[in-house]
Parts: sequence; structure tokens; C-alpha cells
Amino acid sequence: MANRGLPLYLATLLTGLLECIGFAGVLFGWTSLVFVFKQEGYFAEPCEQDCMLRSNATGPPGSKAQDEKFSLIFTLASFMNNFMTFPTGYIFDRFKTTVARLIAIFFYTCATLTIAFTSADTALLLFLAMPMLAVGGILFLITNLQIGNLFGKHRSTIITLYNGAFDSSSVVFLIIKLLHERDISLRASFLFLSVCSVWHVGRTFLLMPREHIPYPLPPNYSYGLCSRFGTRKEEKEAAEHETKELQSKELSSKEESSGPGQQQQQQQQEQRSFRSCALSRRFILHVVWLSTIQLWHYLFIGTLNSLLTSLAGTDSVQVSTFTNAFAITQFFGVLCAPWNGMLMDRLKQKYQKEAKKTGSSPSAAALCSTVPSLALTSLLCLGFILCASIPVIQLQYATFILQVISRSFLYGCNAAFLTLAFPSEHFGKLFGLAMALSAIVSLLQFPLFKLSPQNIAVYVSMGLAIFLTLAHPFLVYRECRAEKTKPSVTP
Repeated sequence: MANRGLPLYLATLLTGLLECIGFAGVLFGWTSLVFVFKQEGYFAEPCEQDCMLRSNATGPPGSKAQDEKFSLIFTLASFMNNFMTFPTGYIFDRFKTTVARLIAIFFYTCATLTIAFTSADTALLLFLAMPMLAVGGILFLITNLQIGNLFGKHRSTIITLYNGAFDSSSVVFLIIKLLHERDISLRASFLFLSVCSVWHVGRTFLLMPREHIPYPLPPNYSYGLCSRFGTRKEEKEAAEHETKELQSKELSSKEESSGPGQQQQQQQQEQRSFRSCALSRRFILHVVWLSTIQLWHYLFIGTLNSLLTSLAGTDSVQVSTFTNAFAITQFFGVLCAPWNGMLMDRLKQKYQKEAKKTGSSPSAAALCSTVPSLALTSLLCLGFILCASIPVIQLQYATFILQVISRSFLYGCNAAFLTLAFPSEHFGKLFGLAMALSAIVSLLQFPLFKLSPQNIAVYVSMGLAIFLTLAHPFLVYRECRAEKTKPSVTP
């Protein structure tokens, strides 16, 4: 990293972190926003709205029909958040950073303006606005993840940090809820978010590249305002040439450090087609693991308001208190996310050192480092669902803590596993495909809500399904053990 570019790199890093915390994943603060919508009478029956106007309660308990509509909105929005990862990733790859960010800003601004001008009479517009908000947010995250390329050996840490910031941005809807309790209208809050699009546009043209940030980073790399007005075509071609040279040097150094058997294994892995990877048992089991755990997380977030209302006996003050506690806990996702990365990095270094001593496969050793993380994520989710199933409202504090740690581990482990288990040239496609397939499974949250989120059968079935996800790390461990017993000189 060139010292002359350090201030610009840090400015890009910090503003990107602020963008992810303040805007990218606000959808997952849905519980706080639902509380405000209920106060405003969204989807309430006319008789319920009249009762609200005559009542001094801080929030209505809500009806089953009202909760169903809110659950359906979150189901559609969370589906779009995952499913659109595949096409938005393609847009980012094909049309580069500036175009992708302008599309993100368009969707995000349209969504915030739509929410700002909705009312109880036009609440159906939320079915359009919330999915648009999710699509804009995920594009913000995708375009910011490349910033890790600016910082070389700290690349993985920054990517993990941005994913944690995405989780923490749910606190934005808590702030809107608290402002609403102090007579700041919902319209004013979302108009402010809309005006912030000016900041997004400025950052797009001043602190982000027009194309992609290369990795490894060439010595004379420049971007932002400087590259648009100060870099000539010859300099751009020279930078691209330097990047290709660095990539070839990195490849040759890897080949030199590995034996002939290891080179043959790498070539075999690189020759695997996308189709063979997508149809492999390893990928299918991973998608099942991801989809099952994610389904429970989405079901919990989408139905938390009705769960708290039931446990609190329609005491709106207590519901508000626990809603705030949940949102504050979510904010600490940015601190929890790096733990998983540190665990895998340490295990990867340890196993690869052992592989060098024993002459076993280094790729199997690297893959084995994901096993504890996969198993720990499943076990954390089991504890999370166990606490949620006990009808004691005070116990939900423990539920909130387990939920944020489990969710932080889930997505970091997903990306790390796909990176280590499959050829790098298929990572983007496999990541998008996994998220798209998990999005389809997430649609089950609405029929599960129809059964009632407090139904013991829902907890038992989800708990059993999550327990079965432990088969994934177990089978990965068996594969690693089988590969470790093979000497590295074999194909």
C-alpha cells in the first residue's frame, strides 16, 4: 500500500463503514419499524384505529391479520435481499462500480421516499418499498466489499468488518423509533434518509473507483476524483499491466512453494466446472445448512413483535423496552463478526503447518479449518431457538445475544467455506447461487407464521432441522480426514 494513498484509502474505508452501518442492512431492524407502523395504525382495522385515537397507550397490541401483513412484507423483502444477490453481483461484475452504485442509490432513494409518503391508508405501498430498500442495501454492501483490496494482508478482516456493519445497521430503525416517541414524524426521518442520497452520489464519484479495485493492488493505483481528471489512458493501461504482473508473480510464488503433487491438485481443482461444483454433495449440503439456519433467523426477526406482545401480555411499554434491547444487541454485530474470521484464520495456519510436516494435502487442511466454525454456528443457533421457545420474556435477553452472535457467524462462515471448498473463479457464481437458493427457502417463514410463531410444533420442527445441519460439518470433517491420509504427491 503506497503511503501517499493512505489518507485516501482510510477515507474510503471509514466512509464505506459508515455507509454499511447507516444504510445497507436497515431491513433487519424491522421489529423496531413495525412498532412505529402499529402506532400509526398501518393495516389496522377501522375499529382498531378508532380505539388507538381514544387510547393513551404507547402502542397497540395488534391483531392477527395485521401481524400477518407485516410478516408477509418482511418475507418478501428478506427474499429479495438474498435472491437479488445473484443478479446484482452480475451487474457489479459486468457494469463495474459506478453503474452498480447509481442503481443502488436509485432503488434506495425510491424506497425511502415511498415510505416517507405512505400512511395508514396507503400502507400497501410497503410491499413495494421494503423489497426496493433491501435491493439497494445489498448493492451498497457488494460495492463496498472490494475496499478490502486496498489494504493487502488486512483484506479478510475488512471484508468481515463490513459484513458485521451490515448486520449492525438495523439500529437505524431503532433510532427512527426513538425519534418517533419524541414526536419526530416517520416522514421526517425517511426524508432525511432520502436526502442522504446526495452523500452516496458524492462518495460514488469522489471516493470510489469507476471500475473495480484490483487485487493485488498495483503500486501507482489511483481512483476517485483524482483518477477521473488526472489519469490519462496510458497511465491506466500501465496500471492494468502492473496488476497482471503482480497476479502472475503471486501465482508463480505459490507454484514454487508447493510440490509437484500439490500443483497437480491445484490444477485439478481449477479445472472443475461450475456445474460440477453446483451439483456436488458438498455444495448441496452447504446450501441446506445455510438455508435452514437463515430461515429460523428470518422467522424470528419477522415475528418478534408479535412474540413480545404475546409474552408481555399486550403491555406496550414492555414490548417497546424489549424491542429497543433487541435493536441495541443487533448493533454489536460489527464487533462479533471478526471473531469467526479470527478463529478460522488461526485454525487454517495451524492445520497448514501440520500438513507441511506430514506431507498431507494443504487444501484439505485449509478446508478443515471451517469445520469448528460450521459446527459452532449450528450449536449457537440451537441455543438461540431453545431460549426463544421458553415463554419467559426476561429470558429473551439471552435469546437476543445468541441471535446476533449466531447470525454474525453464519454469513462469515458461508463466504469462507465457499472460498476454501471450491475454485476461486466460481466463488461469485456459487455465492450468488447459494444466497438465491436460500432465499427461496426463506419464503417458508410466512406459512410457518400462519401456524403461529408461538406454536410449539414450529420450535420443535425448526430445532430438529437445525440439529440435522450438524451433519454438514461432520461430513466435511470426514472428507478432510480422507484427503489428509493421502500423500500430497498423489492426484
